[in-house]
Amino acid sequence: MNRVTSKDGTSIAYDKLGNGPALILVDGALCSRAFGPMPKLASLLQKNFTVFLYDRRGRGESTDTKLYDVEREVDDIDALLQQAGGSAYVFGISSGAGLIIHAVVRGLNIKKLALYEPPFVAGKNGQHKKTDHESRLKQLIASDRRGDAAKYFMTKMMGAPAIVVFVMQLMPMWSKLKAVAHTLPYDAAVMGDFTVPEARIASIKKPTLIAGGDKSPAALRNAVQQVADALPDGTLRWLKDQTHNVKTEILAPLLTEFFQES
Repeated sequence: MNRVTSKDGTSIAYDKLGNGPALILVDGALCSRAFGPMPKLASLLQKNFTVFLYDRRGRGESTDTKLYDVEREVDDIDALLQQAGGSAYVFGISSGAGLIIHAVVRGLNIKKLALYEPPFVAGKNGQHKKTDHESRLKQLIASDRRGDAAKYFMTKMMGAPAIVVFVMQLMPMWSKLKAVAHTLPYDAAVMGDFTVPEARIASIKKPTLIAGGDKSPAALRNAVQQVADALPDGTLRWLKDQTHNVKTEILAPLLTEFFQES
């Protein structure tokens, strides 16, 4: 395990795996170097890339600051870029994809970026009811209701059936989710009002892969399509029989192909 200090003094824990061009992996909500899809994905990608697998601030072995700001998470990615030699490929999944959009728009030296289902919500004609998820999550965390915050995220934000979340609470993984539930408002802040930021996306000049699962909910698929339509240099790929919980063995070859293209 390695550490790098971000601009505000936050210590970011990361692993550096493999050999080849640098590739930074950015997790979605509740995930870390020890939990979620990225550890397995990193093991598949390290054959072709030097993979930087890190704990987003407030998770795992990374530290945190009292007041959160999306720009500080962008600074964390910038600190990792410096460790990677100043530039790198970057892949983000779910809210991690949303965070990468902020990073590339700010001008970080990202050579190519790949996004898997940033959780914008698009309805008919690209519109949806705006909900202040960030404020609600902050209220729950301030009341030390971590479990309720995790349930709110799963049911109200991700659309998981209540019975599925009930079963999850009986499993060992639930304690891991509660341990990082305080970072859920961070993901909500990254996503803003959850509408597709078309003007911001249209300013991205770097080659970009946007991918989604053809079995994901319609709102997510519509949002992926909106992102693809707004990208000046975008490649859209639909993954057969995949959902938001994409299989890493399906994702890894796609990322390898995209990042190795000249």
